[in-house]
Amino acid sequence: MAAVLIQADDFSGAAEVAQCFAQYGFGTRILLEPSFADAGTSSDTSGDSEISDVVVVDTHSRASSPEDAAAAVARAFAGQDVAGERVLFKKIDSLWRGNVGAEVGALTGLGFHVLVAGALPQLRRTVVDGRPYADAVPLAETTLWQAEASTPPAHVAEVLGTSAGELGKLDLAAVRSSDLAASLGRVFSQGVPTTVIADGETEADLESVVEALKRLGFEAGGRRIVLVGTGGIADVLARALGAGSAHNAQDAQVVAPDSSTPVQTLSGAARPVLAVVGSASDAARRQLRELQAGGLRLVGLTPEELRQGTADPKLNAVREALASGEPVVLTVMAEHVDPREAGGIVRNLARFVSAAIDTGVAGAPLPHLILTGGETAREVLDILGIRTLEPLEAVQHGAVVSLADDGRLVGTKPGSFGDDLALLQLFSAIHGRRTTNAAGLSKSKPLDPSDPSGEAMNSALNATEQDTRPFIAVTMGDGAGVGPEVTVGALVAENAYRDCRPVVIGDVYRLELGAKALGIEANIVEIQDIAEAVFEPGRINVIDPKLLPHDLPWGVESAVAGNAAYHYIRIACELGMKGKVQGICTAPLNKAALHKAGHIFPGHTELLAHFMGIEEVSMMLSTPKVKVIHVTTHIGLIDAVNKIEPGLVERTVRRGHSAMQRAGIANPKIGVCAINPHAGENGLFGYGEEAEKITPAIEKLQADGINAIGPLPADTAFFLAGRGDYDLIVAMYHDQGHGPVKVLGIEAGVNITVGLPVIRTSVDHGTAFDIAGKGIVDVRSMIEALRQAAEMSPSPAALK
Repeated sequence: MAAVLIQADDFSGAAEVAQCFAQYGFGTRILLEPSFADAGTSSDTSGDSEISDVVVVDTHSRASSPEDAAAAVARAFAGQDVAGERVLFKKIDSLWRGNVGAEVGALTGLGFHVLVAGALPQLRRTVVDGRPYADAVPLAETTLWQAEASTPPAHVAEVLGTSAGELGKLDLAAVRSSDLAASLGRVFSQGVPTTVIADGETEADLESVVEALKRLGFEAGGRRIVLVGTGGIADVLARALGAGSAHNAQDAQVVAPDSSTPVQTLSGAARPVLAVVGSASDAARRQLRELQAGGLRLVGLTPEELRQGTADPKLNAVREALASGEPVVLTVMAEHVDPREAGGIVRNLARFVSAAIDTGVAGAPLPHLILTGGETAREVLDILGIRTLEPLEAVQHGAVVSLADDGRLVGTKPGSFGDDLALLQLFSAIHGRRTTNAAGLSKSKPLDPSDPSGEAMNSALNATEQDTRPFIAVTMGDGAGVGPEVTVGALVAENAYRDCRPVVIGDVYRLELGAKALGIEANIVEIQDIAEAVFEPGRINVIDPKLLPHDLPWGVESAVAGNAAYHYIRIACELGMKGKVQGICTAPLNKAALHKAGHIFPGHTELLAHFMGIEEVSMMLSTPKVKVIHVTTHIGLIDAVNKIEPGLVERTVRRGHSAMQRAGIANPKIGVCAINPHAGENGLFGYGEEAEKITPAIEKLQADGINAIGPLPADTAFFLAGRGDYDLIVAMYHDQGHGPVKVLGIEAGVNITVGLPVIRTSVDHGTAFDIAGKGIVDVRSMIEALRQAAEMSPSPAALK
């Protein structure tokens, strides 16, 4: 019996969650219904007696009628009684598409409790007060459902409808409380099957939900609890279940890179690659262009050609290209697709694929496949007779390479997932495996889905291609504060070396003390130059200028620690100006200690500008809920008001606009705060500062096409930003921006300096002298700061 049973309503989602478990060593198999009905609880559908730890059933029910979808879910979960050993999980779409209500209703109809935790914070898709958001914008106000026949929901309860049984809610306060398990136990002890909607903004929120379910043993009130969520919580669940447990590790036979044993290759002749892009999303179109630029032959098919069977010349061209080993990508060319016709188009596209592969030549190699969009993937797999697959690796979150039961490699990805390189990376991964890797053996390291970016190739690709990961200088900050602890904590996180190549500027001995305080093991190695660094998990490379004494006390302000922090920044800036690092990530320094050492700068931002010869930069604070850029920072309030003028406001907004575009928002909506309460209330408050200092800048920005709105009352601006109306808020002075940010998300907040030659990110907290050296500091902000530095920094190859 498998330890975990998972149901997904489309294939790309099934592959996504399957890889979540496979990367942690679980034996995992994807079954395509109706093969599941024939296989019972065993993953064995091809004569293999092996039983998988994790069985993922793709019911292919997203586009089905609600009745058929409910019936498919009932078949998948039938017989999973309370005494069973399985953990039950239902995968749903992170945009809440499909028959979620009918399928959850089927679960409660079987007598299960259901906990719906549908956030995917890794892709900035969250749930707050029961309402779904995407990139901090209410889902109902986005265009992400443009290919759907209906409108997106404003509330998760709308998705569930009346079929989900008794309905309860857990807001963020409840999710983050220490007695979440007890609260869930009480809600689920009402005597009837109950569905609970859980809010979520961060991965920590998902971790809290999973930990609570583990404490309950996935059972309450005499009923099993089915967890319903996205690939984000699937990864958290896999990690939690994998910790310390034994299972059939699929990567148990991995051949070490330095092994003398030859690596097995895929049997038979080299196979071509056929990519099929059936998604209508903007992301898929951008990825298609990268595939074409990467050398794949593009063949566009119109819906009319597919429907009328008039694409024979293109069919012959595809056959000839595949026969010669040339990779081909197929896509549907249409300005607009009626959602009601989408299913027919996908089925016709699958028939075209089958005809293209069926060359009539005996022994011709079957092409490997790349399939974008869950509906497209499943239609193609069905028509080719593929029933089971084994996940092998992910190149980005949700972009998975699997081994099919007919021996070919299949790369799949949800249509809206991934950056522009996602499909090209799938092609590269398949290209490498088809000639160099053992099918079903080689495993990638576990991926942390907190990073949706794929600009840095994963470790498997970096072994054979140019390493595109940016070098990041990580400064340790004040050695008497929590800097050593958060630095070590961030660099031993799973995603640190996959995202970038970090080198610490700090003190080796102090970092060792930080690791000891945290109770973690780390290989902290002193180096003299970036070129000496070796980037592997668990190792921390340190350039140490030897500025701290071994007996430096924790939590005490001192000139020696302030001076050391100053020089750590200086060295990092020098590396940046020489092009040896592409980004800087800073742990906190102490301003008073800095001044004691004779370095009179208001803070990090001004110090960085000084060393890099930049006269003017801006401070941006970034949290999952709101982003704020400041016109003025570390000066008194009266001085700040005097300093504000239209040119400074305009330049600040432009820097913020550029930073948001760099982060992937093409036309950010920017709210500009006023100086006075109520934006001056038409002259009742203040002396006309808004009209004099802010309005002229906004008018000029709007004339240039920048979507800047204001001056806005600050309290209104942050309220609107918190619910997703604005991508960026412009604060006029320090506390106007910092106060709301620290209320809305300090634990995951990141400080970004905008306007430097290299990107700089930092934690959004101080040295915390009161807890320094005690091992209790929250390292999440530093992890997020390093992630954003990696995401926003260019590849060193791109700078040559």
